[in-house]
Amino acid sequence: MGEHQADIFREGTEHHIYLEFRCQSALPRLPGRALIAEAIDGGGQVVAFGKRLASGLENVAIPAELDGFSVIEGRDGLQAPATQGDIFIWLHGAKRDELFARALAWRTALAPVAEIAFENHGFRFRDNRDLTGFIDGTANPKQEARFAAALIGDGPCAGGSFVLAQRWQHDLAAFAALPLGDQERVFGRTKQDSVELVGAAMPPDSHVSRTDLAGIKIYRRSSPVGGVGDAGLFFLAFSATASHFRTLLQSMFGLSGDGRRDRMLSYTKPVTGSYYYAPPAAALAAMFEG
Repeated sequence: MGEHQADIFREGTEHHIYLEFRCQSALPRLPGRALIAEAIDGGGQVVAFGKRLASGLENVAIPAELDGFSVIEGRDGLQAPATQGDIFIWLHGAKRDELFARALAWRTALAPVAEIAFENHGFRFRDNRDLTGFIDGTANPKQEARFAAALIGDGPCAGGSFVLAQRWQHDLAAFAALPLGDQERVFGRTKQDSVELVGAAMPPDSHVSRTDLAGIKIYRRSSPVGGVGDAGLFFLAFSATASHFRTLLQSMFGLSGDGRRDRMLSYTKPVTGSYYYAPPAAALAAMFEG
């Protein structure tokens, strides 16, 4: 397996910056090579590319499965918008000032060819909880299973990873108005200690029921984002295959054929959506010049 971008798996970080750029045109190489090699004090970075840009870069293998994000028209009029970007940079670590300095450096380096389309700042909330109060990432694969879930295993793209990036906005007031038991049935887990509901207690339209699918494992690195007026979640996930993302989203939005959709969508909605490819470390360096 090719050497992956190690900061995909840097866990426990308190601060996050998510930058999505759109390029003015196709490019053979990108400016900013020094920023690929330069360490971030107390943090790390992951760099990924949309299909349009990646397809035009010189001497770079990209997986055939890579595609752009398409609008999802779900049940009950629910929709996942497509806001496909060209370059995605995830900065995360212990020092917000150093992450911000690196974000500024990336903006300067890429300014001749790209501009920021979306910028989101994330943070750790209490003991790794979503802003709804539920513990986030309970079902994430651990240890070696993370690599199997997140990384392409063989071929010219070995060590690379498919990426799903979505910014979600919560209706926290509506969710908070639910009795505790109803909140737990929306998620399919207890709120205090994140124990999965079992048997008849687990609703078929809970978030767990719609996303804990046989044979589908992804590695998620989400964090709370936004201010008090637009609080939500930046959903960031890595997978060895892009089809896992499509399967999960179809199940959530009620398009998997069983007539049900994720009840959680009554209290949160995606406002962006992009697919990217995070190449292995050696291939990433070859994409940049200057």
